[in-house]
Amino acid sequence: MLEKAKKQSGASSLDEQELNYMPGFGNDFETEGLPGALPQGQNSPQKCEYGLYAEQLSGSPFTAPRGTNERSWLYRIRPSVRHTGRFKKIDYPHWKTAPHIAQHSLALGQLRWSPLPAPSEKLNFLEGIRTMTTAGDVLTQAGMAAHTYAFNADMVDDYFFNADGELLIVPETGAIRVFTELGKMDVEPSEICLVPRGTMFKVTRLSEEKIWRGYICENYGAKFTLPDRGPIGANCLANPRDFKTPVAAYEDKEMPCHVHVKWCGSFHVTEIGHSPLDVIAWHGNYAPYKYDLKTFSPVGAILFDHPDPSIFTVLTAPSGEAGTANVDFVIFPPRWLVAEHTFRPPWYHRNIMSEFMGLILGRYDAKEEGFVPGGMSLHNMMLAHGPDASGFEKASNGELKPVKLDNTMAFMFETRFPQQLTKFAAELETLQDDYIDCWAGLERKFDGTPGIK
Repeated sequence: MLEKAKKQSGASSLDEQELNYMPGFGNDFETEGLPGALPQGQNSPQKCEYGLYAEQLSGSPFTAPRGTNERSWLYRIRPSVRHTGRFKKIDYPHWKTAPHIAQHSLALGQLRWSPLPAPSEKLNFLEGIRTMTTAGDVLTQAGMAAHTYAFNADMVDDYFFNADGELLIVPETGAIRVFTELGKMDVEPSEICLVPRGTMFKVTRLSEEKIWRGYICENYGAKFTLPDRGPIGANCLANPRDFKTPVAAYEDKEMPCHVHVKWCGSFHVTEIGHSPLDVIAWHGNYAPYKYDLKTFSPVGAILFDHPDPSIFTVLTAPSGEAGTANVDFVIFPPRWLVAEHTFRPPWYHRNIMSEFMGLILGRYDAKEEGFVPGGMSLHNMMLAHGPDASGFEKASNGELKPVKLDNTMAFMFETRFPQQLTKFAAELETLQDDYIDCWAGLERKFDGTPGIK
């Protein structure tokens, strides 16, 4: 985990320091990049230190209950009204927003893709985003979109904020730096980060790779939060202390910059004469964060049977219906399998929820071949899925001794809404036309004779 990393030269006024983070999920934080920049005892003094402007960034209505009320006070070189000018409309043709019904000829079915190839042209993070599915309706702030990204260039003088939802970024290859208004996060594969709705940021490369690739969940609805543990109690799963929020960092840069905005599915750009990442100090609970998936503490069956996959939920975005998520972010991490007299991989299943799945590392235990890191699969609501034929035979006939699933990390964006496939996804060259054949070998074993297994 990149808990501390040297900042790139020329990036900010804090270049010679190391990145630091504040632990905790949903905490009320305070941090300053210059001593005394953060007012004490009040939010909006008549005059702020260093000639800064005070500004509130609200992630919830003012009157939201205390437990869901989110806001941060920012103390910045210029107020945000100076970080936008006259907008002009632009197009990111591969980034789609719900409701979106694509015109393509691909019929309904279980779908799987091999990884995206490396881009043949220079693309930054924003230009490299490709939407695979959309669900719900951004205009009613319900649903999500599942994207993949592949890029090979930095956002240098380009900045972005998304008014449509928060962005959960899941790198698969290549470490990245996500520089937000409220601080910097270094994120590598098997880590995730979240950029809140409306928060300005840019993405640059940290590692030496041929391609920087991963996945994004764009959550239009209620923000991601930690799931209730119920009978599990106070510990395990994703523990709050393992979430890391960046300390204040800023960019004091006076040169032409472009601010890109996504608003109700359309894209706009404006040119300004300075960097918008100019927050010197801030306090509050509306902030970005990162999380190392390797710190997830799984729980499971220790005698027999396989628990529901909900036991692997890292984050959940609730809907208006209790127990039914707008989006769940679920992982399948390294763990021990010890259940007796049990078919240990996930069982065959049909589900009211719709599942978009990706693989970050290694192999997924329900698929023996074809599902590789960087790949994706989609099992929409009520479409059957489960182990492939070779996986079934291996799990049915293997010795039931304790087995460590290691060097693996799969994840799922699961939503209550049907996921509509984009034209890009339907016509992507890496679509595996033979995916359905992975179950063809599941032959009839029943013959009516008692005791036959």
